[in-house]
Amino acid sequence: MFMSNSRSCRLFASIGFGLFALWALPVVAAEGEGVYHIGRQATDADIQAWNIDISPTGEGLPPGQGTVSGGAAVYAAKCAMCHGPTGIEGPMTKLVGGQGTLTNSHPVKTVGSYWPYATTLYDYIHRAMPLTAPQSLTSDEVYSVVAWLLFQNRIIPEHTVIDAKTLPGIRMPNRDGFVSGPPPDVPRP
Repeated sequence: MFMSNSRSCRLFASIGFGLFALWALPVVAAEGEGVYHIGRQATDADIQAWNIDISPTGEGLPPGQGTVSGGAAVYAAKCAMCHGPTGIEGPMTKLVGGQGTLTNSHPVKTVGSYWPYATTLYDYIHRAMPLTAPQSLTSDEVYSVVAWLLFQNRIIPEHTVIDAKTLPGIRMPNRDGFVSGPPPDVPRP
């Protein structure tokens, strides 16, 4: 029985890597246990570039502000291609609607029906959207898209300005729909 070329190449590559690892192991161990001399110590700037999460209380929100009208323009240019012109057409996840459906057999989980904190919306959009260029939106653009989505879901009035002070104070419809703490199947200490 013969192996295909790609399969035999993978086999020989695996064997070769394994032999190299066995050869290199004494060298690494001789220089000190656990010291591999690969990479470098992370600088404060390196850490800060990755430290972009936003807490439910709003800790970590950057300066800037956004409005519903500004968000409509950003959304149309950078979000509608995936979520539809009003946030319900798709092809990706619906962002608008679904209020009152969480207890149904087919709940519609959207920003307005499911998300417990408005700050999480900022965090997610900032880190992951748009899908084709994550982290490309400015703080003002993110605040504006958040404002537009909250308005579309009838959570804020149209002329609300969203910023680091106002966003944490917005009470989402499903705020009390989540339970803090470990899951019920995890033993408590």
